[in-house]
Amino acid sequence: MKAGDRRDEPDELYRKLRSEASESGYFLNPDEAFVLDLASGLLTNRKRYGYQACPCRLASGDAASDRDIVCPCDYRDADLDEYGACYCALYVSEEVSAGRKEARPVPERRPDARETGRQKGGPPGPAAPLPYPVWRCRVCGYLCARGEPPGICPICKAGKERFERFM
Repeated sequence: MKAGDRRDEPDELYRKLRSEASESGYFLNPDEAFVLDLASGLLTNRKRYGYQACPCRLASGDAASDRDIVCPCDYRDADLDEYGACYCALYVSEEVSAGRKEARPVPERRPDARETGRQKGGPPGPAAPLPYPVWRCRVCGYLCARGEPPGICPICKAGKERFERFM
């Protein structure tokens, strides 16, 4: 295989995901073949939509509407805390990664269009309330909207305790 061959792309993405996860205090699923399949799905979605939508969810093709399911999705941290894995099981908790615990099945957390006011293929309507609180990292100012603050700030690597409810 030549460098840059399309068959190399999942391997390259796997290495990138593994490096980013490690640097941020996250863990990838220890089943490398499984992760490579997910990487292929992420690459397919990137080619199809222009962004890496979760390969286990149905993306609309509208970046604004799908922002919450771009990998890593907005639901990852809550899924890891509660079930030991994210919805697609790309990311797992430290205990699952080390084999000390089994991941449990993860229910879909993504609100449907009735709950968010999201039109099919469109952004939330003007009257749609925010479905999640906004959290601000007190160290670097990073903002995110989710049920709980992230375990580790993706920008400055501060811990969950350094976040405050912003809105």
